[in-house]
Amino acid sequence: MKQEKVWLQHYPKGIPKSLHYEEKSLHSYLEEAAAKHPFKTALHFMGKNMTYQTVYEKARRLAYRLQQLGVKKGDRVAVMLANTPQSVICYYGVLMAGAVVVQTNPLYVEKEIQHQLKDSQAKVMICLDLLFPRVEKVRAQTDVEHVIVTSIKDYLPFPKNFIYPLTQKRKNNLRVHIVYNEITHPLKEILSTKAGKLKDYHIRPKEDLALLQYTGGTTGRAKGVMLTHYNLVANTKQCLTWMEKTKKGKEVLLAALPFFHVYGMTTVMNVSVMHDAKMIILPKFDPLQVLKAIQKHRVTLFPGAPTMYVGLAHQPKLKKYDLSSIKACLSGSAPLPLEVQEQFEQLTKGKIVEGYGLTEASPVVICSPIWGKRKPKSIGLPWPDTDAAILSQETGNIAEAGEIGEIIVKGPQVMKGYWSREQDTKAAFKDGWLLTGDMGYMDEDGYFYIVDRKKDMIIAGGFNIYPREVEEVLYEHPAVQETAVIGVADPYRGETVKAFIVLKEHQHVTKEELEEHCRKYLAAYKVPHQFEYRKELPKTIIGKVLKRTLSEEENAAEEKTNKTM
Repeated sequence: MKQEKVWLQHYPKGIPKSLHYEEKSLHSYLEEAAAKHPFKTALHFMGKNMTYQTVYEKARRLAYRLQQLGVKKGDRVAVMLANTPQSVICYYGVLMAGAVVVQTNPLYVEKEIQHQLKDSQAKVMICLDLLFPRVEKVRAQTDVEHVIVTSIKDYLPFPKNFIYPLTQKRKNNLRVHIVYNEITHPLKEILSTKAGKLKDYHIRPKEDLALLQYTGGTTGRAKGVMLTHYNLVANTKQCLTWMEKTKKGKEVLLAALPFFHVYGMTTVMNVSVMHDAKMIILPKFDPLQVLKAIQKHRVTLFPGAPTMYVGLAHQPKLKKYDLSSIKACLSGSAPLPLEVQEQFEQLTKGKIVEGYGLTEASPVVICSPIWGKRKPKSIGLPWPDTDAAILSQETGNIAEAGEIGEIIVKGPQVMKGYWSREQDTKAAFKDGWLLTGDMGYMDEDGYFYIVDRKKDMIIAGGFNIYPREVEEVLYEHPAVQETAVIGVADPYRGETVKAFIVLKEHQHVTKEELEEHCRKYLAAYKVPHQFEYRKELPKTIIGKVLKRTLSEEENAAEEKTNKTM
């Protein structure tokens, strides 16, 4: 199967059609930045700066200690940290040791931690002190031989480092007591001890793994996506090329996306290091803190999720802050409402564009041009050296322009496969193309459009209904702040459309008014039959709405009703 790259003719002039990808290890870019700009600020965290030389040296100290603990090339080291300087240091330190990073969500409960540690066969876990009790409960059932523990306060400036433990105990009533021994080690001590000579493990970028990134597990147990050094270097370079008007060594990135998610890891952390930029790290997303950070540090690049931009757009004090330093925002993980895009661009005078990707592709494959032609509701054009096409559900071949089918992709950023899951890996590819599971279409100019997740498609009375199309219409109503659409059981139609609605503050709209609004833009069979108002929607850490959770709640409610009948 072959797809003609009609999109190349719509690339902005400054973006080449193909790139040169160096076969280098991912961590070598940190080493180069430290050599070129040793005293340049690499990280800023809660009032404290850290230079590139300091970040590199501390990462090297961790690498040396890991090797002393027996970590060899290819061994897996799990990292379960919030956005802090330690998360950057540990990420690159693990790579320097020749090992593979296993990013672990700090929100995971014991069962999820145990599955990931057992599946990856990680030998070492690096975690926050507040998370240590969860790790300790499951460690005996895993291959973990050593646990390295750190605290957020370790890299806070005085007096925040003194106040932080007191406020945490008061807020959460947490008193974690850790006994350090031959198994449990303090990261602060490791990073303050000089390193000896590292064992020089030769990295083969196209073959050797840098990362095991676990998928969300929406269709079952989470799978480890195997991403090589080459995959991650390629996607980072593609991202930098797409941001053509940025200048190396001159940019300031806001790190509000979590580093333990592949989107934040690539578009913020790896981009910042490869671009010799300054990274402003926030431990969590708080709209007011983000506005303050943008103004104070003159942030130029702010990759985020739609819910972040929605949160900022509805922050009461928004107009009090100067956001004019923003050059570009890459939005991913969910559809970006047009209203929010227009409002944010008006406020910042910068550009905000929607992109598309998936963990299996490091993650970005398609994005709207930042300083080029954009089309409403389009996710944009494939990145340099990325093939994308639509797989016809009827013929099994490449679809014609405008035909809805499954989006398939190829490129240097596409994964090696799933960890220890040969059958799943085979099922993920067709003739060398990665099957994304997302439904969409390509227009005659090569611009791509998402219709919805293949598994989220609603079949009502024999008609295919894509929730995203309904959501886009609902977002156009002035009273709607957020929405999620799912299929629910219906005795007559098999499934019917239900919309969950979060209203903007001080707004009110009846279900009848929403239905009337939908009927203006949708065929009758697509109009939601049910509406439910919510104060908030369940979301992942990066702001993607958990439709699975909504479906589970609906199924549980239906079962309860059936039992009482």
